[in-house]
Amino acid sequence: MPSGSQDRRSREKQQVRKKILDAARELFVARGYDAVSMRQVAQKIDYTPTAIYFHFKDKQDLINQCCAEEFLSLAKAFQHLLNIKDPVLRLKKMGMQYIEFGLKNPNHYRLLFMTPHPHQAPERNKIIRRGDASEDAYEILRRTILEAIAEGRFSKRYQDPELASQVVWSCVHGFTSLYMSRAHDPWIPWRPFAEIANAVLDLTIVGLTGELPPQMALADPDKSLMPRAKRAKKGKSRV
Repeated sequence: MPSGSQDRRSREKQQVRKKILDAARELFVARGYDAVSMRQVAQKIDYTPTAIYFHFKDKQDLINQCCAEEFLSLAKAFQHLLNIKDPVLRLKKMGMQYIEFGLKNPNHYRLLFMTPHPHQAPERNKIIRRGDASEDAYEILRRTILEAIAEGRFSKRYQDPELASQVVWSCVHGFTSLYMSRAHDPWIPWRPFAEIANAVLDLTIVGLTGELPPQMALADPDKSLMPRAKRAKKGKSRV
């Protein structure tokens, strides 16, 4: 049985690890994967590079761990929807959950889906097992669509669960990333957030199945989490 001091050391180790991951995520999103070094991550949190290497083998390992943990969080969010028996209704709920996840966690989302970086081979991932519906968010989506196909709910044109999964993912990602980057744009007369989200998912699902799912509530995101574009400094006029 672990002693109190062992428990404390374990908690401290996890806290340091989280601090490193948070700093790395912020830097990767702001500067891009290639422009960030382990030394810069260490400097951001006033640690030595040696301390970073104690927790992570190298920069590739660091970003792999960041991404794997975020994917696991998304899978856990999807897990709560598995008790919905109707797979088409569940599919729309998953789309809503995905949008909500992205807009509540913009830095996490940008790192996962909007920041180019080397990807890890599935067999080397030690956090998520590919194809395990308890850990793999994509597998939960794929199985939901496979279930709907088996029930005869999908059009004959879209019987490939991989294709249908990637279509749904593309649609919700498009809306999430657009809203994330343009939420403050006064040029766009934005319609209510939930109305757009419902329409995106309805049109996607109708196109795949011919069925119109019910409208769903979705709280407006906190726009303060969406970064505003920095205004260019006005130069001094020259005569």
